[in-house]
Amino acid sequence: MTKRHEGGAGPAAEQPEAAVPARHGVILGALVALVVALSTVIYLTVAADDGTPGSALAGNRTHRDSAAAPASTGTWVGSWAAAPVGGEPGTEGTGLAGRSVRNVVHADAGGTGARITLSNLYGQSPLTISHASLALAAGDGTAAAAAETMRRLTFNGSAGVVIPAGGQIVSDAVRVAVPHGGDLLVTTYSPTASGPVTYHPHARQISYVADGDRTEDPTAAPYTQQTPYWRYLTAVDVLSNEADGTVVVFGDSITDGVTSTIGANRRWPDVLAGRLRTALGGGRQLPRYSVVNEGISGNQVLADGFGRPAENQSGLGRFGRDALSRTNVKVVVVDLGINDILRNPRLADPDRITAGLRTLVRQAHARGLKVVGATLMPFEGHRGFTAAREAVRQQVNARIRAGGVYDAVVDFDQALRDPYAPHRLLPVYDSGDHLHPSDLGFAKMAETFDLYALRGAGQAEL
Repeated sequence: MTKRHEGGAGPAAEQPEAAVPARHGVILGALVALVVALSTVIYLTVAADDGTPGSALAGNRTHRDSAAAPASTGTWVGSWAAAPVGGEPGTEGTGLAGRSVRNVVHADAGGTGARITLSNLYGQSPLTISHASLALAAGDGTAAAAAETMRRLTFNGSAGVVIPAGGQIVSDAVRVAVPHGGDLLVTTYSPTASGPVTYHPHARQISYVADGDRTEDPTAAPYTQQTPYWRYLTAVDVLSNEADGTVVVFGDSITDGVTSTIGANRRWPDVLAGRLRTALGGGRQLPRYSVVNEGISGNQVLADGFGRPAENQSGLGRFGRDALSRTNVKVVVVDLGINDILRNPRLADPDRITAGLRTLVRQAHARGLKVVGATLMPFEGHRGFTAAREAVRQQVNARIRAGGVYDAVVDFDQALRDPYAPHRLLPVYDSGDHLHPSDLGFAKMAETFDLYALRGAGQAEL
């Protein structure tokens, strides 16, 4: 705080001539102090951001931006994410031109501001978004927004943006109080045909579509169409005082939560996030991390899906995009490999699977990140089960348990298998298809996870 100078406050006519230079010195000193104070404010504002893409909250006055909003300080972390999987069937020609897409997503970490990432990875032409908005949901299972939280999103200061085919865009930040564990509505409107819509098909969450530009309509009335997909949206980051970094859970349909209850947020990463937040409240010496889900159903470590760019890209191919590039990532949790066994028309090679997993770990270590890896769970009774495939699973698990793949291990196989028939899931943890867990199984996975494994930076190359 700059101290005010005393004296020299009288009219110039009452001062002798010799006092004039002194008055100039006082004025000059005051100006210098003002410059120093402003520089300090600018420095502190810049230092509050972690340097990831997106504009600062300061000065970003948006539609319905509340003057009573919380102070824009904290750390940018991932609060929600979903991996782009492919181009939505049936949208190859016009995309979703002339319709508003209202994605419903569940925030993990809370914060005082938010920004989003939109993807046109699988589009074959530029995607025009003329309007976009973010709001808190008015309740569970609804397209209605809490009207006072409605925010117009901008992109480099403009309400509209054109995302090139294969590209993505991060919005400017908006000032909004995001509660942890709350549902957010992210709405986009595209006025023109864009070709295939980049989507995540197994959302386990109902989202909504309306005809026309209803981007900032807080009511549910125009949103008469429901969808089980997330479209265009791949991330929501928050400026948080609750978290100092992000845990990325990277996996297949088991991580994607394909058999979890729709709309209930019972995927195992959801439960893990809740456990971590509760443990922090108990004063345990744990890192303050948010958790985001980068699971894709059917994903393999080694093999891509069809198309160009490849749909359901391999773990090796998408790791940089979906894990390493997430905002302020500190730890990656990998649960991947069972589809390399199940979907390989020939017998899978355990050496190639574990070599692929080690490659992911090396890439993470190069960024100073820790990697926690999971054993592969049993699947006897599933239509793809054979004794030979079971032998491959056992070999992969033996190498994971021996410590030659990951920095730390969570043994989902041991936790969920039937002790009397260890090639099978325990029935109470089985969704019924003998591969994917039930809600109770997902909860058991999260409970099995040692939260202390999240501590520490990446280790040297194995």
